[in-house]
Order: sequence, then C-alpha cells, then structure tokens
Amino acid sequence: MKFILTATVLSTAAAFAPAPTARQSTSIAAEKEMSKALPFVPRPKLLDGTLPGDVGFDPFGFGGADKESLMNMREAELKHSRLAMLAAVGWPLAELFDKKIAGFFGLEPALTSTGASPSVLNGGDYVAGDCGFDPLGLMPTDKEGKMAMQTKEIKHGRLAMMAILGYVVQEALYRAPVTAETPIFFNPVF
Repeated sequence: MKFILTATVLSTAAAFAPAPTARQSTSIAAEKEMSKALPFVPRPKLLDGTLPGDVGFDPFGFGGADKESLMNMREAELKHSRLAMLAAVGWPLAELFDKKIAGFFGLEPALTSTGASPSVLNGGDYVAGDCGFDPLGLMPTDKEGKMAMQTKEIKHGRLAMMAILGYVVQEALYRAPVTAETPIFFNPVF
C-alpha cells in the first residue's frame, strides 16, 4: 500500500516539474516520444499506437519487453474488459432481482447478509480477444472499421473495469449494496 501511495505521489509531482529548457535534436526527440495518456512520461517502445486504444499508457511496464508478451497482456486486458462490462450491468441487477429470482425457484439468495453482491472485499491472423463469436455480425469487415470497433470495445471495457472497482470500493466503505447507496440509477422514476 505504501508503494502505491508513494508511486502515486511521485507521478503526480512529476506532472508539475519544470520542463527542460535545452533543445533536443530531432533524433533524440523521436526516441523520447511522449505518451498521449501521460504527456510527462515517455511512451513505452512497444506502444506505438498500432493497437486499438493504445495511447502509450503503461507506467508500470506490464506490457513486457517484447511484442509476444504485449499481445499476451492485451489478450488478458480484453478478457477482463469483457467480463467487467458484463459485471458492470450484472452487479446491480443481481442486487435488485436475486432475492426474487431465488425465491421463485426455492433457492437461497446468493447475496451477502446485507444484500450486497459478493466480492473480494466482502466475503498470425489471430487478433487478441477474437474468439470467433459475433452472432449479430457487429464487427465491420474493413480494416478501419475493425480498428474503430476494437478501440470502442477496449475503451468501454476499461471504463467498465473502473466501474466494477467503484462498486467494490463503495460497498466496502458503506457496507451497503450499490443499489441502495445510489437508488437514482436503479429505481424506476415512474
């Protein structure tokens, strides 16, 4: 925990450090291309913008040292993103309907005693993530369309992962279901 806090403080402090005044040659400047996500940090070598959603964000070097390890991490990111997108919808739905559905089938509810969803804190041509499952035919066939769709997917997945983290932290802090703490999002207005 101390490491994370220290890293956060140092990276935040670096944002306010004065910019160097000496001019650099174009060859050095090209080697030190800055990240779009963190403009005060050099872009990692492997993150050159060719992958959908790549804005040069890898401050801890999780992408690895070579293209193969980067693709393995991209595969993991996509899988986690997809699960998080499903969970971002499923978490509050479970809290709203689990007791009713379980009661209908004569089962015990799967929620915690407070009504919260169980979580860690409370009880080649191969494209990374392409499992060949597209029954609705949503994936475009042209290269630009595929890149745009994959970028949308990874961005939505990242947002969904942050949403799930928010659910976990909120329920850990308030010891109440997400649906009870933010009823405006989960109760019908009619």
